[in-house]
Formats: sequence, structure tokens, C-alpha cells
Amino acid sequence: MFDFVKTMFKKDVNPADVVKKSREDRFMARELINGLVSDFIELHGDRLSADDSSVIGGIGRLKGQPVTVIAIDKGTDIHDKLSKRNGSPQPWGYRKAQRLMKQAAKFNRPIITLINTPGAFPGMEAEAQGQSEAIAQSILESMKLTVPMIAIIYGEGGSGGALALATADQVWMFENATYSILSPEGFASILWKDAKRSDEAAAIMGITPADLLEKKVIDQIIPEGRHHAKIFEGMQTKLSQEFKKMQAMSGQEIVAARRARYRQF
Repeated sequence: MFDFVKTMFKKDVNPADVVKKSREDRFMARELINGLVSDFIELHGDRLSADDSSVIGGIGRLKGQPVTVIAIDKGTDIHDKLSKRNGSPQPWGYRKAQRLMKQAAKFNRPIITLINTPGAFPGMEAEAQGQSEAIAQSILESMKLTVPMIAIIYGEGGSGGALALATADQVWMFENATYSILSPEGFASILWKDAKRSDEAAAIMGITPADLLEKKVIDQIIPEGRHHAKIFEGMQTKLSQEFKKMQAMSGQEIVAARRARYRQF
């Protein structure tokens, strides 16, 4: 088992390289879920309109403790990726997440979110069905949860599409993940009218785990490697420890601490 990183981590890394690696299929959503929890039962639908396959949600056991897991899934093969829009949820995906968050609070289950998305889906139907409202409501619901919540960005953490599931007590990032208000290509297009300058944009945006840990936007960096089982074992232990600390607090104390965390920004 490895130790998590609490201090500076690879500050000299090339941000453009981190962006490229964050978009690779290094870890898959279901692999992470199965590696972290046992007895996982998937739950479907938002109870309003539809089910979004790019958002996987359900209940499992973390070292025997019941937890709720909500993950954004980019898919595996090309057909799966297309059906999931490469991990870009639609409004009913975020509303499914909200339903599971409320359920977790009702039954006093800690929440783990696993995030890998370039952003919320920008399609016409998604916008017509309230994409912005769904994201805003997810953030609002997260701020009211009386149970511990830890968000883990394991690939791309793009814009409000990621923030909808990352308004948590703690935010962790994998070593080769990114977390940003928009993509480097989008940043370069807006600032310089030239998306080809994305590598330059990545260097000044401060989107790598080391940059974000230094600014206290995130709390932990998860080292990567080829032995995924060891990584998951370390994550299980750390998650269990952190949840135990937070569960010693009252629900009101958890909410107050979470809100204070974001007020600091």
C-alpha cells in the first residue's frame, strides 16, 4: 500500500503532458467502483424523465461500511463512448446524482463521487431540459448534505460538469488528472482566438494536481502506477479513515465545514 501525498507533488511536471494523460483511458469508472467497494448495486433513473448511462450510481460497501457511489463514465469502446458522449452528462444524469445524494443523507451513508468529464453535454435537448439548472441544483444539494462526501477526479475535471459532483468536503485528484473552468483549447480560443495554443494555455491555467494542491483547492493527490489493485487498496484505507473522522461530527458541523471550505475560495 502507498501513502497519499500531502505536500508538493511533481511541481516541475509539464501541464500539457498532464492534460494529454488525463484524457487517456488509464482508469475506467466501473474498474474504480469495483476496486473500491464490494456488493455494488447500481440504481437507475432520475424519477423525472430518463436515465443517463454516463452517470453510474448506486450503493456498495467500503470495508464493510455502506456508501453511495456516483461516477461519471466516459465509456470503453467507441460505441460505448458515443452513447455516453465521452462522459458528458445530460440533465437527467445530474438529477439522478441528486436523487442518490438525498437518499444517502436519508440513510446516513457517506458519498464517494468519481469524476472524469470534459464538461456537461452542450446539446440542444440538454439545454432545453435545464442543463444549467440541473448543475446548479446538484451544487446546492451538495452544500446541504449532512453526510460526508469525498470527490475524486480520476481523469478530466471539466467546468461545471465536474463541479456538480465535486462540491464535497474533500477533493482528491489522481496524479495525471486535471481540474479547470474550461479546457485549454477553450481558454486559448477565448484569450488568443487560437485553439492551437492550448499547450501554452495549460501552462498558465494552474490545472494540474500540484498547482491545485498548493492553492488548497484540492486536498490529496493519488499516485498512479501499473498496479491498480494497490492503488485501490490505498484509496480504500484513506477513504475509510477520512469518513470515520467526519462521521464523528454532527450533520450540522459537516455542512458548516463544507460551506466554510468553499467560502475560502
